Amino acid sequence: MDTALAFDNALQGFLLDAQVLLTQAQECLQHLELIDNDPDACRCLDSTLASLAGQATRLGAREVAHYATALHQLLAPACQSGCLQPEALPAIEACLTLLAWQLELLDSRTGRLNLDIGEQLVLLGELAKVVQQPFAPACASCDEAGKTCDHPHDAMRSGSHGSRSYRAH
Repeated sequence: MDTALAFDNALQGFLLDAQVLLTQAQECLQHLELIDNDPDACRCLDSTLASLAGQATRLGAREVAHYATALHQLLAPACQSGCLQPEALPAIEACLTLLAWQLELLDSRTGRLNLDIGEQLVLLGELAKVVQQPFAPACASCDEAGKTCDHPHDAMRSGSHGSRSYRAH
C-alpha cells in the first residue's frame, strides 16, 4: 500500500477518534459544571485527554500531541486527587476549544499544524495558574526534536517561545 494512502487513512481514523474523544471531554466538562469535583467526570476527563494525546503521538501529529499532553499533565493531578476547582472550568473549556480548532486545521497531507503557539501557551499558562500546577513549555531544541523537555532552563529569558511558529515539513 502506498505510504501516503496509509497515512491518509491513519489520519482520517485519528480525526474520527479525536472528535469522539473531544466530545467526550466536553461532556465531562459539562458534567463538572453541574456537579463540582464529580470523581467520575474527573477520571473521564483525565483518561480522555490521555487517550487523545497518545493517539496523536502515535500518528505523529506532533503539535496536537504536545498540546493534548500538556493539557493532560496540567489537569491530571487535580483530576486524580478530586480537587478540580470550579474556577478551572472556563480555562479548561478554552483549552478544549483550541484543541477542537487544532483538529480542524491539521494538514491532511502531513498531520501538522502551521500555527503560532502563542495562544496555546497563554491558555495553558492560565490553566496552570488556576489548577496550581507548574507549567514550563518545551524549549525550542526539545520541541523541534519532538521530545518532552525535562532539563532545566529559563524559556522566557531565552526568548525561545514567544514568537515561534510551527512549520510543516
